Amino acid sequence: MKYTYLGHSCFLFEFELTKILIDPFITHNAAAAEIKLESIACSHILLSHGHVDHVADAEAIARKNNAVIVAGYEVASWFGSKGLQHHPMNTGGSLSINDVRIKTVNAVHSSVLPDGTHGGSPLGFLFTHAGKTLYYSGDTALTMDMELIGRYDTAHHSFLCMGDQFTMGYEDAVRAAQMVKCNHVTAMHFDTFPPIVLDRAASQQAFDKAGITLTIPEIGKTYTI
Repeated sequence: MKYTYLGHSCFLFEFELTKILIDPFITHNAAAAEIKLESIACSHILLSHGHVDHVADAEAIARKNNAVIVAGYEVASWFGSKGLQHHPMNTGGSLSINDVRIKTVNAVHSSVLPDGTHGGSPLGFLFTHAGKTLYYSGDTALTMDMELIGRYDTAHHSFLCMGDQFTMGYEDAVRAAQMVKCNHVTAMHFDTFPPIVLDRAASQQAFDKAGITLTIPEIGKTYTI
């Protein structure tokens, strides 16, 4: 499995048979200026919730790739009204896409679409492939629901928001990793705007102290799991 960081909370996950993009916010992210939408190839686009910093480029990329948008019911239906392929889900549901099993889990946040339409319940995602499970938290606070993930399916690698103010910060991200019983974490939802600049030294120290490997990804770089 590979993932490429495209800025903010956007990743392109590459499994053996499937390429899945998640939460595309690229054209309005100055830090991701070198990423070109036309270079992104995927069959599915997952959206954790309706905020513009997670859905801004979903329509353009979906049309270019004839990709299916997978999201909570309200978000998926909103994109469906634009004539796009879509697959609605809701918290706790599962979906198989080729060689990947996706399960939705709770995220504690808010959700509204760019035109003010209610965005339903925010989601996190568990990806299971080849015996490994990845946890993508979406935008969320620390929540006891994370313990459920650790009880039934230990995550091999977690992608956790940690910019603080709008989501949990790095201290709670450490606690989240411990709750899902994960020793490898990639940071997301940081540095895009001044309120969510990540204290990299402090966050690295906190994860090191907990014995958890932290990757603070570089935009445009591909990593192997």
